[in-house]
Amino acid sequence: MSLSNTTVPPQTSDRLPGISASLTFIMAAACGLIAANLYYAQPLAGPIGVEIGLPPQATGLIVTLTQIGYGLGLLLLVPLGDLLENRRLILTMVGLVTLALIGAGLSVSPAPFLGFCLLIGIGSVAVQIIVPFAANLAPDVTRGRVIGNVMSGLMLGIMLARPAASFIAGLSSWHLVFFLSAAVMILLGLLLARRLPERRPAAKLSYGALLASMGRLVVTEPVLRRRAAYQACQFAAFSLFWTVTPLLLAGPGYELTQRGIALFALAGVAGAIASPIAGRLADRNLSRPATILGILSVAVAFLVTHLAEHGSALALGLLVFAGILLDFGVTTTLVIGQRAIYGLGAELRSRLNGLYMATFFLGGAIGSAVGAWAFAEGGWWLASSLGLALPVLALLYFLTERRSR
Repeated sequence: MSLSNTTVPPQTSDRLPGISASLTFIMAAACGLIAANLYYAQPLAGPIGVEIGLPPQATGLIVTLTQIGYGLGLLLLVPLGDLLENRRLILTMVGLVTLALIGAGLSVSPAPFLGFCLLIGIGSVAVQIIVPFAANLAPDVTRGRVIGNVMSGLMLGIMLARPAASFIAGLSSWHLVFFLSAAVMILLGLLLARRLPERRPAAKLSYGALLASMGRLVVTEPVLRRRAAYQACQFAAFSLFWTVTPLLLAGPGYELTQRGIALFALAGVAGAIASPIAGRLADRNLSRPATILGILSVAVAFLVTHLAEHGSALALGLLVFAGILLDFGVTTTLVIGQRAIYGLGAELRSRLNGLYMATFFLGGAIGSAVGAWAFAEGGWWLASSLGLALPVLALLYFLTERRSR
């Protein structure tokens, strides 16, 4: 992805030009479009596996390798936002994910396709460089609002990716999903090259010293540890819910088709409204009540699914409501947590963001695995009980936090 000329002069982390409404929108859209690449293959794993000759028992590798790539990128590449010029770094990642998408779309055998899945995950960490970049552009008084607006784009991308992929593949093939996304990435890269200002961090560390400093941040920053722990519990509950409910809805009682399940997944999009709301609450020093609201929303989401008889229309409606409420709660604590950790220092934001995201991403992976096991062993009752326990655990830990934080 080549860089175009820009009229914006180079900036350091201490001299940034601010962020306009249009640039905020562009960064939010970029986050959503890039993050969606992580989720396109999830509903298509079955047909992809059949066509490329991947054994049924190995189709999970399609999602797993994408997640592994993303996790590696969070820990090894996102911290570079504190060291390298941010616009160039973002465009490099967008270029990488574009090539990986084209490669995945052209693949006809398992090994190349899985390799490109790993690269899609690595390149998609561009979103986690964009978010702290936006935070650095924003003044203190509106930083929470800017983070919330950008994160709303990211959440919309995550929530819309699966149904969009299913719809496109239904009209044509899974190959077209990857080719269309690659085309979008090319256009996005050109737009970002034109509109993003340069940001040259003041840090003069070596790469090794940069990575070593991340361990010190975990030890010395209790706000980071706490916020990452809260969000790990929240995202584990989120992943458990969205892993298990398609199995529940396809089974006896509901027997929904894939199209019906895709429509159900769209309900969660409504939860994205939490991002700008949470950002504004953080700017008004209301992070504590907003955190409690977010955690309780996730707990209540699991409780309401037991208020009606399994398989009834009311039970299905309550599941839809639970999906909206859960996404609202998870998004709220996510944005509040980012606002809190970004306040620890402008020169640390990319490293803090990498650690924060990697921690709760691990929580999400555990939630998916535990949820699938629990549903197989004890149905929705056991799975939802574990889902409820996660936000309760987060709340108990949160209640030990000093009010000054």
